[in-house]
Amino acid sequence: MTTQFVFFSGKGGVGKTSMACTHAVRYADEGQRTLIVTTDPASNLADVFEQPIGHQITPIAHVPNLWAMEIDPDRATEEYIDRAMAPIRAAFPLPMVQVMEEQMSGPCTAEVAAFDRFTDFLDVPADQGQTFDVVIFDTAPTGHTLRLLELPAEWSQSIDSASEGSGQTCIGPAAAIQDAKHKYERAMAIMRDPAQTTFVFVLHPEAIAIKETQRAVSELGKLDIHTHQLIVNGLIPPEATDNPLFAARAAMQARYLQQIETELALPTRRMVLLSGEIKGVERLRAVGQMFFEGVSEYAANPRMTTNKPTPPKDGGYSVSIQPRALAADVLSLVSPNGHSRAVFFAGKGGVGKTVASCITAVWLARQGYKTLLLTTDPAAHIGDVLGKPVGDDAAPVEGLPNLWAAKIDPKAAAEVYKQRILDDARQRGRPEASIKVMAEELDSPCTEEMAAFDKFIDFASQAEWQAIVFDTAPTGHTMRLIELPMDWSQQLDVKVFASVDTTAADDVAKQRFGDVIEMMRDPARSTFAFVMYPESTPILEAYRAAEELRTVGIAPGLVVANQVIPAEQATTPFTQSRRAMQEKYLAEIAQRFTVPVVQIPLLPNEVKGVKMLTELGETIFREANEDADYPIGRPIFNSRSV
Repeated sequence: MTTQFVFFSGKGGVGKTSMACTHAVRYADEGQRTLIVTTDPASNLADVFEQPIGHQITPIAHVPNLWAMEIDPDRATEEYIDRAMAPIRAAFPLPMVQVMEEQMSGPCTAEVAAFDRFTDFLDVPADQGQTFDVVIFDTAPTGHTLRLLELPAEWSQSIDSASEGSGQTCIGPAAAIQDAKHKYERAMAIMRDPAQTTFVFVLHPEAIAIKETQRAVSELGKLDIHTHQLIVNGLIPPEATDNPLFAARAAMQARYLQQIETELALPTRRMVLLSGEIKGVERLRAVGQMFFEGVSEYAANPRMTTNKPTPPKDGGYSVSIQPRALAADVLSLVSPNGHSRAVFFAGKGGVGKTVASCITAVWLARQGYKTLLLTTDPAAHIGDVLGKPVGDDAAPVEGLPNLWAAKIDPKAAAEVYKQRILDDARQRGRPEASIKVMAEELDSPCTEEMAAFDKFIDFASQAEWQAIVFDTAPTGHTMRLIELPMDWSQQLDVKVFASVDTTAADDVAKQRFGDVIEMMRDPARSTFAFVMYPESTPILEAYRAAEELRTVGIAPGLVVANQVIPAEQATTPFTQSRRAMQEKYLAEIAQRFTVPVVQIPLLPNEVKGVKMLTELGETIFREANEDADYPIGRPIFNSRSV
């Protein structure tokens, strides 16, 4: 039997992991040897299956025929370097080997190493000699997944060019990685084979998710990958529409479902929003019954009750925050306060970082601060939320005095970056042979990561902004970006500036990087805000990221709890069940993060446009009045809103 490969992809937060795990359990229960692999740096497989997994093929408890693996980028890098350098160590003297190992010490090696490990499961999908019948890939959010899949063609070209020139690439000697090139070519052939591979795009019926899915389908088409299916997830179930808020959201979804049918003519299945979260094997089996057999949530889980949960005694949240204290704390965390302020919004994909960033940037600009809104997410959506075009260079946002916006396009940044480095080398009088070697080194996919980081540093170094608001990529990729400067000095020496003037260029670069890192570490000038839904997986991911940030001297300063159901809207069994779940996790947020928490309400429609962003900003960030009778950030919602 030929192994079948199924990729689950889509915008962050749309339920890729839940759907991938549901399918994995189903296939395994049907008797197929199934492996689920995650390529997301911030993996949640272990959280969903409620057991340790890690960087090895691990059997899933209580599911015969199911195994899982979470690719660890650091472990994958070590394995890759050991494998690539083994023949070199045997054939060359130690000093030369050390130089080559240094050349492989940078971030670009980590990127290709993770991909190399990923292709192992396409090339030889087996464990202890036994082949898998089905391999499921739970991928990172769309922009990063597309980057991963573009690598084989780009690396093949880089290896070929290096073979004709210096024989050295930033991922190792070209001769030593020719076998990897052939493996990548085989992997791409499998991904292009409709008899073996299917790409399942998970999306919510919302404008940004539809746009991102359309982009992904188009980009995969350029790679000659065409076998696609859709899962439209998070549909409001009929029993929830007795509530005005959820009825309004269902009406919004109906419009987008029509758009999906018209603009994405692909095989499509649908999945409803559930009253509780998806965790544990028993729950995954129940979700499988709902998805594959069409049974109701209550029929799939008889232990659920249709009785209304007991509301909190005070009618409010189990996490209470005093209005005046919260207002003062939050204002001090986002306002320049006499000096520049950078606010970073981080968190799991799809939790609302872009919305929180746009709300904050609009509010700061309206307070009179010269504000830059910047995104480092490859799938940049700040323009969609603002309802205004956003380009690669900082430009004023129409209709909003004091607000500028820009997105970092890695490909565009790489071209500017390469040209600047080569021009600098020529101005310093370096010989043409050295220029050629540098061009070879820079003509590799990892230069995009370097260039994007360099652009990020450039913006962060600019003194003209009173406030800079960063809408960051999903957690795992944001951590990678932030940790880059910690390791970049060595990479600067051995990759780019070694051919120019090491001392002068390195000192300049280290000074720029050092200034920005010190800004990020200084709570008087920088705030890291973690955005999350009040659900288990986003909280755990944010907590792990916050703990990792502490190791480099950066402490979280603020939490944004997004899509909180207003207390007055918990009027049906469905909405009360979801609100009861949220209250439990709001309490967990307060325990894990000893910082101020603001709440963005679940609204009847998507957050889009300056007017809506302005209103939300005034609600969340306004100073509490003496007679304020609700906490800042407590949802303002009434029947007129729908």
